[in-house]
Amino acid sequence: MSEFQGIPPGPNVGTQLKALRRKKKAADKAVQLATQAVETISGEIPECPPLAELTLGRVTEWFTERGWQPFDYQLQVWQAFEQGHSGLLHATTGAGKTLAVWLGALLRLAQLPRPRGAATQIMWITPMRALAADSTKALQQSAKALSCDCDVALQTGDTDSAARAAILRKPPFALVTTPESLTLLFTRASSQPNLSKLQVLVVDEWHELIGNKRGVQLQLAIARLAAINPGLQVWGLSATLGNLQIAKDVLLHPVKNQGKSTLVQGKLPKQLIVDSLIPPTFERFPWGGHLGLKQLEFVAREMDQSASTLVFTNTRSQAEIWYQALLDARPEYAGALALHHGSLDKSVRDWVEQGLKNGSLKAVVCTSSLDLGVDFLPVERVIQIGSPKGVARLLQRAGRSGHAPGRPSRITVVPTHALELLEAAAARHAAENKQIESRYSPQAPLDVLVQHLVTIAMGSGFKPDELFAEVRTTFAYRQLTRTQFDWALTFVEKGGESLAAYPDYQRIAADVDGIYRVPRRDIARRHAMSVGTIVSDSAMHVAWMTGGRLGTIEEGFIARLKTGDCFSFAGRVLELVKVRDMTAYVRKADRKRATVPQWQGGKMPLSSELAHASLQMLELAHKAISKGRPPTLPELRALESLLALQMRWSALPNTSNLLIEELHSKEGHHLFVYPFEGRTVHIGLASLLAWRASRYKPGTFSIAMNDYGFELLSAEPVNWQEWITGSLADSPLFATDNLFQDVLDCLNASELAQRRFREIARIAGLVFQGYPGAGKSTKQLQASSGLFFEVFKKHDQHNLLLDQAQREALEQELDLARMEQALKSIQSKTLVFKAIDKPTPFAFPLLIERLRETVSTEKLSDRVARMVAELEKAAQA
Repeated sequence: MSEFQGIPPGPNVGTQLKALRRKKKAADKAVQLATQAVETISGEIPECPPLAELTLGRVTEWFTERGWQPFDYQLQVWQAFEQGHSGLLHATTGAGKTLAVWLGALLRLAQLPRPRGAATQIMWITPMRALAADSTKALQQSAKALSCDCDVALQTGDTDSAARAAILRKPPFALVTTPESLTLLFTRASSQPNLSKLQVLVVDEWHELIGNKRGVQLQLAIARLAAINPGLQVWGLSATLGNLQIAKDVLLHPVKNQGKSTLVQGKLPKQLIVDSLIPPTFERFPWGGHLGLKQLEFVAREMDQSASTLVFTNTRSQAEIWYQALLDARPEYAGALALHHGSLDKSVRDWVEQGLKNGSLKAVVCTSSLDLGVDFLPVERVIQIGSPKGVARLLQRAGRSGHAPGRPSRITVVPTHALELLEAAAARHAAENKQIESRYSPQAPLDVLVQHLVTIAMGSGFKPDELFAEVRTTFAYRQLTRTQFDWALTFVEKGGESLAAYPDYQRIAADVDGIYRVPRRDIARRHAMSVGTIVSDSAMHVAWMTGGRLGTIEEGFIARLKTGDCFSFAGRVLELVKVRDMTAYVRKADRKRATVPQWQGGKMPLSSELAHASLQMLELAHKAISKGRPPTLPELRALESLLALQMRWSALPNTSNLLIEELHSKEGHHLFVYPFEGRTVHIGLASLLAWRASRYKPGTFSIAMNDYGFELLSAEPVNWQEWITGSLADSPLFATDNLFQDVLDCLNASELAQRRFREIARIAGLVFQGYPGAGKSTKQLQASSGLFFEVFKKHDQHNLLLDQAQREALEQELDLARMEQALKSIQSKTLVFKAIDKPTPFAFPLLIERLRETVSTEKLSDRVARMVAELEKAAQA
């Protein structure tokens, strides 16, 4: 009661006290109103003391407390943040990139006034949900250790509705999310005030996003954020990219302060060990398909000697087989040996990831589902089954071991056939010489633009001129024409030429102010459930009859099974009981032998960088063997017998020549060509060569291909040498002239385009995948998209989505750009023709690729064994 001292006593003291309380309340209210008025004018409130007190000195002091010292590149990032720069940070896996950018953002925001009220200041984008959860914990721990009063929240597709609502009510200081969840924020008008106060956007694992439509979707999101936040700072993190300057330009293209951008390369003395398992014996006539299980005991011994091991495979099928084989070889590891791939249920994957972090698992057999930067410090060893097929993939997987600054990363390549030793040596050579694959942004995909128009119309709404200008600030759409934009606008407003009569395809409409909005709630709801560019595989759920899910499996695989058939999945042998509502119900099978599912995209093509490095390795081997000396590299020494035999019967390909072999057998006339461009390019090259040759002389060709070359088999003899060399002056078979049209003519491009159109139709919102619990099957989606495809071809020939489908079929299914580059490379090489009387070590695997499709009454392995025996007998003679 000290504020009432000095009040004279009297009978009316109660009345006086009440009056004074009323005056004090009024005065407090006046102060409050005055403060609010000042805040309204300035848009600011006093800084949060703990964050405002954060300084570079405090950060370095915290590093010292933990026995660390900031790396030079981390100091560069912090300085760039302080100067208001955006940028791209490129550093090896496990080198401290997260702390560099996170602390840089905190130091920057400590200098700036905090916005009024709760608002998200930092948004952290990650491509995977598991990585998002791990990143959230890392950011929270460092913020707490530095006594920063900034809450960090997580929002992904797994976040429940209550948590989402809480984030909307009280936005966190930092939000960790995915590209899809960020896009969903634009569909809510209530999110716009919070988004308008964003200061920093961080994109983790940028190399995983730049080359696909998810990256394009993120580019559009950055353009929207930059439009409403002119001072927005954008930073990307990457570990494995060959074209860093272009990657930075793609990420920062929409940012207003492009002149203030920085590329930071974290060059650390981190030791990378890439070695190979070299078996004591192997075949001189290699062929793919045995999955390397001959090396099972070696892998098991490595697993015994390490506290924690990751065994990477390139396909989910291979992972299932290796998991079962390792468990059979080491039954005592039951419960400590786990399986991880993208088709397993989230709960299973979460359990495995947690087991890796706390060190309770001895080993995990996995696929690219564990490629990305989740921090698994206990992992000591990484084993790669088969060739990694790419330099970046090798580095990414190697970085899973020794995932901390100063710790060495080691990866051992276990070949599944002899020639993969060549790829292992090439991968190490390319990694040491920084020959890493480049990744490029897709150009102006209109299906993503169509989706974006509806997204923005759902949230804030848009005026066409303003949104066109905004979209053009992105790298992907920098050359978008107004005609293309107007077509997309008309398509979502009226349904285009062929869908104008259907109200469901009139998804946006202009109001009296000329602002486009979504007029119907049901359309808005369907769109919100379809946001994103990830098109799921043709998948069915796998569930126990007694309850509980195991994961997803391809619908086409289940369709081939009968009730009672057994298959291997999630490390178990399962018996199919019934199929109902896109779910395959199973029970544990007594039988050990089972069919292994084949997931789509099972074969990774050899990258250009690894292919070129493989040819360099062959040159090294040729020089040594020609001089009677063993090659210096251990992998090439192990291959000396095979390569010497190839040289004796034919020749070795290299960077300056193209080896072409011709063979006559009882099957017909064989042509073997070895461009070393990867199987995707070889499909196109073989089809193109056969089609162009048929213009000289009508004929039918059988085609086989692998990563090293391709085979054309004809019943009638073909004078390939004359046709190829004799036509170089006017119309060469390997010409790049009319390439686009020739590829369209020689392949079933229409079928390829229709297959691509299913993805485009889903992204563009033409095909709705269904509400939860009532999803459509892939067969239904294919039928729906196929119907649109045919309708557009007949009644809307100017529909730009048709052009996009054809372009994507050529660019992605056949890699037309790389095919053109391969043809140019061939034109610059010396053509070396060799007539052979028996299959060479390089030709043999191509023969087996074709036999794999035809042998049915006899086991392929038995037939291969007889063929190898005959060839070895000839080689020894």
